[in-house]
Amino acid sequence: QVQLVESGGGLVQTGGSLRLSCAASGRTFTTYTMGWFRQAPGKEREFVAAITWSYSNTYYADSVKGRFTISRDNAKNTVYLRMNSLKPEDTAVYYCAAARYGVITSTQAYDYWGQGTQVTVSS
Repeated sequence: QVQLVESGGGLVQTGGSLRLSCAASGRTFTTYTMGWFRQAPGKEREFVAAITWSYSNTYYADSVKGRFTISRDNAKNTVYLRMNSLKPEDTAVYYCAAARYGVITSTQAYDYWGQGTQVTVSS
């Protein structure tokens, strides 16, 4: 069992930065791939970034590549999403999720989800 709690969201101007954190409970955190997804009003939840448990390989959606960085600190059971050069289209609720298997860009692969944190980018 893994429980996830996101923090760090807020209101920021275009071009600004935020760092989201996701604190995980559970002794098996280090064996999970961790992902960030986002969901804007009226849209489906979409993949943003993921980091594997082994070798910390990272994957990004094309829309955030070069602007967002995912990282993890297994000693602190925490995964981060650093977001730079934010745009109004990045506005969404951001969710942290944990997966053991599957296609890590798909919501179907993730077994556990946090409650989400709102990110709003003003123009």
